[in-house]
Amino acid sequence: MFFQKLKEITTFIFDVDGVLTDGSVQVTESGESLRTFNIKDGYAMQLAVKKGYHFCIISGGDGIALRKRFLNLGISDIFLAAGDKVSIFNQYLKEKGITASEVLYMGDDIPDLKVMKLVGLPTCPADAAEEIKAISTFISPYNGGKMAARDIIEKVMKVQGRWHDENPNAADSGK
Repeated sequence: MFFQKLKEITTFIFDVDGVLTDGSVQVTESGESLRTFNIKDGYAMQLAVKKGYHFCIISGGDGIALRKRFLNLGISDIFLAAGDKVSIFNQYLKEKGITASEVLYMGDDIPDLKVMKLVGLPTCPADAAEEIKAISTFISPYNGGKMAARDIIEKVMKVQGRWHDENPNAADSGK
């Protein structure tokens, strides 16, 4: 059943803090929030975009650096400072002509709960909140920001025979 769901995925939607980062935020004296991302997660994300998957970020977090990181990976569907993730999700599906069953969503905490209940494949990092783990079809053995995103993206792409990149570029994940 799990592998069949992997075969049906056309769209990845990820939260940021606690999923693509370890949830830590450093705040500078000027008030800017700094986050650390995993390069291996970045490689998998940019490869998924190159291979034609829809890729979307929906996060309550915000910041110029955050947006720049995703744009540099080729992700243009970026919704930051998202208060109502369900509304954004529904509008995104409508605009792209995607059904919820095609969507893999990775979240880690209570703000992700409602939208995760709507998708075909709800997933989370190993250190997600218990409520999120309880509704997830797949719980990565990796923590947020520590290759949980790479883990599930790679699984989907391998099952679909789309993981290999004929012309890998080492600079793609580090942008």
